[in-house]
Amino acid sequence: MPPRYFLLLAACLLSGCASSARHAELEAQRRAAIAAEPRGDYYVARRFHIDHTHFWGYLRRPGESWDRSRLVIINERFCKIPDRLPEQPDSGPAYGFNHNYEYHVTGEFSGRKVFDPNSNMVLPEFVLRSHKLVSDKPGYLFRPNERFNGSQLLRGEPGALP
Repeated sequence: MPPRYFLLLAACLLSGCASSARHAELEAQRRAAIAAEPRGDYYVARRFHIDHTHFWGYLRRPGESWDRSRLVIINERFCKIPDRLPEQPDSGPAYGFNHNYEYHVTGEFSGRKVFDPNSNMVLPEFVLRSHKLVSDKPGYLFRPNERFNGSQLLRGEPGALP
């Protein structure tokens, strides 16, 4: 093998190792931050918006991994969602402008499952009581190398198919 191909191959392998090491470091930092979250009677929520769907995003208890989070549909009987705006306004922000924002929310799961016809999923209903913005740039949701394409979930949702 000519030396320049060997160098190219070595560079590719080393960059892959550096990338893996960086991902492991980011995941360790994330686990530490989640472990340090104050416990309480609230949920950590991450808005996850895909056009024309009715689910709101992911909820988890403080101290729990995002892998244990649940994709939910929000019941607004007591409190409107933070992005309760028109889907196609004449000007200004629109419904879903807060994709990937992180909130602390209070409320409870109703025990009901709700069908979202546009995503063809049956998801748990969460009755929202209050919300507070925590971060508009919280970083990745599940894995450091994930890439949101605007039209697909980042993981399969257990029990979400009708």
